Amino acid sequence: MFDFAYPQYLYLLGLPVVVALLFWWARVSRKARLRRFGRLSVIESLMPDASRYTPTVKLVLQLLALTALVIIVARPRAGSKEQETTSAGIEVMIAFDVSNSMLASSNDAPDGISRIDRARLLLEKLLNRLDNDKVGLVVFAGESKMQLPLTMDFFSAKMYLNELVPGMINNQGTSLASAIKMSMNGFSPAKDVHKAIILITDAEDHEGAAVETARIAAENGIQVDVIGLGSAKGAPIPLPGGKAGQYMTDMQGQTVITAVNEQMGREIADAGDGIYVNGAASNALDQLTEQLDTLSKSEFRSVSYSAAAEQFPTFAWIAFILLIIDGFMVDRKISWLRGVNFFTRG
Repeated sequence: MFDFAYPQYLYLLGLPVVVALLFWWARVSRKARLRRFGRLSVIESLMPDASRYTPTVKLVLQLLALTALVIIVARPRAGSKEQETTSAGIEVMIAFDVSNSMLASSNDAPDGISRIDRARLLLEKLLNRLDNDKVGLVVFAGESKMQLPLTMDFFSAKMYLNELVPGMINNQGTSLASAIKMSMNGFSPAKDVHKAIILITDAEDHEGAAVETARIAAENGIQVDVIGLGSAKGAPIPLPGGKAGQYMTDMQGQTVITAVNEQMGREIADAGDGIYVNGAASNALDQLTEQLDTLSKSEFRSVSYSAAAEQFPTFAWIAFILLIIDGFMVDRKISWLRGVNFFTRG
């Protein structure tokens, strides 16, 4: 199989055609100018060393070299083949709270690091530890949305994490049950693969039924772990896009204070056969990875494609040889061909 890594650059193959047309136009113009001085046969006899064929041969060599260079830029490849790889791991769905309360400080200081920033930091470090596992991402507020289906591409997962912001779901609030249900639906149907949901939230559940939903997940062999973010004391919620020191207020004009509901977080984790981890704890990540390690790894089978062999060195040598030959050719006639006329009778 032969293909190109950057096929869009093949449009540059039009350049040799343009150069050839310009050369033809220049030759026609040259003959027209010479005719002003007399018959071409007489004028050409006055230039015995000027070759009629060498410029064309040199142009052909240069155009072939240019074509080879364009092909090099497009990165020709050949020899790709399909192969099956096997790895062992678990499936992890991360349910990420993007409600406005995640803008609040993750500690007692109103201007401390926000809960969503701390969540991103924790999850990015967690992804570095999920070796050979599959990970997916669900975002939720008042409703839930599948942001990234299960994948082993952790680079893409980190890119999605950096793009998560409160307000990306219009229906605000916090529905933990909806997040758990959406995460359950995101797993593969494989029965022999162990699965876990990591619910990262301040656990302010506005809809209810989260504990019962976590219990249903556990009954289906899915572990539910909870990372709680925020302080029990509570913190005001900064206005999205507002100035520093501007906070959300209720209908009476009072500043809204949001606090982590650790009791709710623990109840959900207990019902889901998982653990509750305080996101502000120095060993939060260690606790979570140790819990995930209790799940035995299962074999994944995935089909991948081996890297195709690069073919650009071949075309690079072709271009190099053509340019070397072109460099040794001169515009005057070759001495041993002076008496030869290829296109007229002697």
